[in-house]
Amino acid sequence: MNTLITILLVLAAVIVLLLFLALFTNKTYSLKREIKIGKPLQEVFNFLRYLRNQEHFSKWVMMDPNMKKEFRGTDGSVGFVYAWDGNKQAGKGEQELKGISEGERIDVEVRFIKPFEGIAKTPFTTKPISENETLVTWGMTSTLKYPMNLMLLFMNMEKLLGKDLETSLVTLKKILENN
Repeated sequence: MNTLITILLVLAAVIVLLLFLALFTNKTYSLKREIKIGKPLQEVFNFLRYLRNQEHFSKWVMMDPNMKKEFRGTDGSVGFVYAWDGNKQAGKGEQELKGISEGERIDVEVRFIKPFEGIAKTPFTTKPISENETLVTWGMTSTLKYPMNLMLLFMNMEKLLGKDLETSLVTLKKILENN
């Protein structure tokens, strides 16, 4: 019986310690990746502005080919919403086109519902490198609420999500350069 009480006390102490650590752990993460695409800026920008085009290059959108999708508004316009409900990997949520600075920036807000709730800002920026080459940057910034922010101590979001951004951007480059 004493062993069981000791185990329970140690477990409780570990939980209290983790919750205490979460009070002082960073709640925000931010990352971005970029790629050079051998196409004129306007051609690249016009492809990115349509959220439905992510079906062709976003690793996250392609995680579940059978996911249910719902679209509200006019794609390529501020206010367009792309909602999904997929398997355990894809989860459930929606993304909304929040702002467009023509030829420069596309602001997207992603609202996750499952497997956990959260909001991320995922802007695309485009800059001309030359007449036929464009630099595309895709970023992600989010805040995790207490005590979920504790995950940031154990998960390297830069590495974890950065890999998916890189994969998606490489796919985007192949699509645009082969058209």
